[in-house]
Amino acid sequence: FIFQSCEKYKDYLPHGGATKNLSIAAIVSKNPDFSLLKLALQQTGLTEALNKPGALTVFAPDNSAFAAAGFPDETAVKNAPVDILKGILLYHVLGSKITAAQVPVGSNTPVKTLSEQDIYVTSKSGKVSVNGAAVIKADIMASNGVIHVINKVLIPPTGNIVDLVAGNPDFSLLLAAVLRASEGSTNVAGLLSGSGPLTVFAPTNMAFSKAGLSTIESINAANPDDLTAILAYHVVAARVFSTDLVNNAKVPTVNGEKITVKLGNKKAAVEGKSNTSPSLITAADLVTTNGVVHVIDQVLLP
Repeated sequence: FIFQSCEKYKDYLPHGGATKNLSIAAIVSKNPDFSLLKLALQQTGLTEALNKPGALTVFAPDNSAFAAAGFPDETAVKNAPVDILKGILLYHVLGSKITAAQVPVGSNTPVKTLSEQDIYVTSKSGKVSVNGAAVIKADIMASNGVIHVINKVLIPPTGNIVDLVAGNPDFSLLLAAVLRASEGSTNVAGLLSGSGPLTVFAPTNMAFSKAGLSTIESINAANPDDLTAILAYHVVAARVFSTDLVNNAKVPTVNGEKITVKLGNKKAAVEGKSNTSPSLITAADLVTTNGVVHVIDQVLLP
């Protein structure tokens, strides 16, 4: 098996040349497209760790990846809390050298990082992703390991699915629905806090409002078992990243019905049996300790 680049990428040294005699930190330092990663390493004191002799693997986000993650410039990187930034960077580093030929073919193979948390590597049809981030350039050999360039910053999980929902004010109606449903015959909150793995397509507050449930009071007035049936239609009993989605695939949910995947030119979407239009995935691949969450703009209707 070999990695395949998803797009043409510039030389990793400004004027070309071999990288194998340079450390990982030196390669990052010399390429201007890694300027934000270079600064993040400096801010967290990790530059020296990537300079030392050893055998490491770094999944390296380029500047575009940092910008998409909310770090568009050096000021944003400098203003980030150092402990949080350090945890993010360590989540991109493996304590052993893994070249392209050593990556197993399969879906979501867990690999332990230096943050002591797993990332999930998928390889299909010659394309490789990590937590839904595409590898766009592989096997940049360094004196102390190897770099694989990715198109997203990997954010380590800080809790389970319910923790993620509870920590985001734009999911307050979803949280209310989970708690109300748990008053019925099924402990929905307990299931979503369990070991998993699970994938949740999570409707925002606006999505609930479109479905006629615009307040916590209206949700609390609903039948708990009816809410359970709807919520279960948003849950898949597997870890499914955006890169695992296949156009027109019928994906079984835990309520026994299927949702349909729609892949357009710009955004992926999922559609329920009774929806008149697909629900766009507005944010993808939010990793939790027991699965992954994708944010959608409509409630899925079975």
